[in-house]
Amino acid sequence: MQFFYIGIFGACGCLSRYLVSGWVLKATGTALPFGTLAVNVIGSFLLGLIMEGSQHSTLLSPEVRLGITVGFMGGFTTFSTFSYETIRLLEEGSFTSAGANILLNVLVCVSAAALGIFVARQI
Repeated sequence: MQFFYIGIFGACGCLSRYLVSGWVLKATGTALPFGTLAVNVIGSFLLGLIMEGSQHSTLLSPEVRLGITVGFMGGFTTFSTFSYETIRLLEEGSFTSAGANILLNVLVCVSAAALGIFVARQI
């Protein structure tokens, strides 16, 4: 049953990543890969919220939590895409953009995870 939840939620995460990152890309342009940043920030927040919240609640069954955290979040977040896009920026000589991409993804995503944990503790 775990594989079923991971697979179903993973497919939903992949489709959500495609839709969200595409929408953000259209809204912000291509100067920086803000679509990837957006899904990484949202994913970091949600993972912090779900993991912390589920430790103190029985709202989610273990199978559903696994489906959401491993499946959906695994399909939704894009660390490998972030890594590739950063290398491409470096190869193009866009060192400032590459540095900004690294700093934004690391600092903002860690902050988003902390915010998710904080929110879960307040609920």
